[in-house]
Amino acid sequence: MTQRKVKITDVAEYAGVSVSTVSLVLGNKGRISEATISKVNEAIKTLGYVRNKAAANLRSSQSNLVGLVLKDITDPFYTEITAGFSQILEKHGFMLFLAQCGDSPERLEKCVQSMIQQGVAGVAFSPLRGASQNVIDMLAQAEIPAVCVARATVNDDIDYVVPDNTLAAKRATQHLVEQGHRHIAYVGGQGDSLTRAERIGGYCTTLIQYGLPFKNEWIVECEGSQKAAANTVQELLTQHPKITAILCHRPATALGAVYGVERANRTVGRDNYIGQQVALIGFDDVAEAELTHPPLTFMSSTASEIGEQAGKRLVQKMKASEPAVEKVVLAPELIIRGSA
Repeated sequence: MTQRKVKITDVAEYAGVSVSTVSLVLGNKGRISEATISKVNEAIKTLGYVRNKAAANLRSSQSNLVGLVLKDITDPFYTEITAGFSQILEKHGFMLFLAQCGDSPERLEKCVQSMIQQGVAGVAFSPLRGASQNVIDMLAQAEIPAVCVARATVNDDIDYVVPDNTLAAKRATQHLVEQGHRHIAYVGGQGDSLTRAERIGGYCTTLIQYGLPFKNEWIVECEGSQKAAANTVQELLTQHPKITAILCHRPATALGAVYGVERANRTVGRDNYIGQQVALIGFDDVAEAELTHPPLTFMSSTASEIGEQAGKRLVQKMKASEPAVEKVVLAPELIIRGSA
């Protein structure tokens, strides 16, 4: 009888670790404990696993396709990431294979699986709770270089290029406090958002640092549309009229908040002392921010730079045989306009 070929998944199961951990041990990458390395090496020896480097090198040298899976390609933030990422790939002779997964972990896994079947040379993707580790394991098993891009940090098994969401929220909140605001709310995003969790962490930490109150009812989820944001902000200000400033999770949230403030018989502006104005700060600056009256203040997450850095890193990984894992966290910039 012909013996079944041992796969990397067999090694992972035998050693009691993830596929990505086995891949890191094979490549001598990442921060892996000596005990884990010993377990993996023992499993490799016991099972007789042989890594198919030739197949991985052949795939990378022949394919000019590179996959990019984003949450929402119509979102201006992700559009800029795509532009920056694609620009770098084109310089190196690669073609972009673009897909979107929404909020569905299953959709993310299917998109990546399809890209693997198409023989891509590398994949960049945005993380989702409940799917990121499975995707990392899938790509490691296929020996396809990968980079996690955009919204939030993940684990130490994979390279990532992300904005510093916590620092962005800290700086935005600190700016509002220094402007005299003492009742600051956070609007937008969903409870399962990694990005939202990081930003709320920075927001709450800064309020505590200044000895200021924050209440659960001032941290409000809402859908990503301007209409949903307008309705949410109107209700929030009507129920809690002491609020004088709002951090807005997405560009659409900030743009919709302008209407919500007006519906609550308040005006958008930075002067909180007259009791009528509400300061707004959004995240991920967009061109439309300059068209409102007054223009909206934003924390810029340099989306195009995120795409460019992710593209450069993935190209390096596709060309290098055993690159080390790298983490790139980009600092935010506060763009002050008339709304805060």
